[in-house]
Amino acid sequence: MGTIRVGTAPDSWGVWFAEDPRQTPYTRFLDEAASAGYRWIELGPYGYLPTDPALLRDEVAARELRVSAGTVFEHLHRGDSWAAVWARVADVAKLTAAVGGDYVVVIPEMWRDQGTGAVLEPGELTAEQWKHKADGMSRLGRAMYEKYGVRAQYHPHADSHIDTEENIYRFLDATDPAFVDLCLDTGHAEYCGGDSLAIIARAADRLGYLHLKQVDPEVRTKVLAEDLPFSEAVRLGAMVEPPHGVPDLPPVLAAIAELDVDVFAIVEQDMYPCDADTPLPVAQRTRRYLAGCGGPAIRFD
Repeated sequence: MGTIRVGTAPDSWGVWFAEDPRQTPYTRFLDEAASAGYRWIELGPYGYLPTDPALLRDEVAARELRVSAGTVFEHLHRGDSWAAVWARVADVAKLTAAVGGDYVVVIPEMWRDQGTGAVLEPGELTAEQWKHKADGMSRLGRAMYEKYGVRAQYHPHADSHIDTEENIYRFLDATDPAFVDLCLDTGHAEYCGGDSLAIIARAADRLGYLHLKQVDPEVRTKVLAEDLPFSEAVRLGAMVEPPHGVPDLPPVLAAIAELDVDVFAIVEQDMYPCDADTPLPVAQRTRRYLAGCGGPAIRFD
């Protein structure tokens, strides 16, 4: 049986951007993540937590926290994008490695604006754009690993070009398994009509990382009926704390444990923007729930 090491992320405190006055200050996030009983965190958007490695190490260590991964977006489907994407990824990978993290979660940029929901480009890629993205991501994963020693964990995302179960498989089949793993976000997979258990079975050899979240089926039905952007869906409460949504997490965790691999499972509950007093009680309840449903594979240390 493998180990599922559970942590949390700034996203569960309503953090989507490096700077936003509506977001929880980073010191409060760190304090509350630790007080909720978590020992592992992600960095969130680059610039939200300190980017000076020494300061970041001090801030994290003072709360007995450790870093699992950094996070960054890519737009490699655009043919002339390598230099800009690599510059951004290199900053995140360098900082992640400097504070002991082994992974960088790479997310496709959304074709709808993350804040406003405005349509920025077509929602479907051409064959040429698919090739740019797949080849570029393989190159990116290799470069991250060879230069900084961190592994790319690719995170399909709502309102992006890598979203549905079909597109996840197409992307995995087109990228280098030596340098590109899958970060399965259970919430985004289900939001986009996928089946988390089916993805685990089909992509078991590529699964390197998890984001745990659940979707409210009623909100998702409204989103589909009205073609709402993800940002609006989040404001409507699309992502809910377990066990109040889908997928059912105990079977997901059991399926992961049976793979006999060691993975991080980072709790994320999109709720941007949110009242500053909302995240901590949710984080505490979620930790208690997960501790009770995962068996011996679940670890928080």
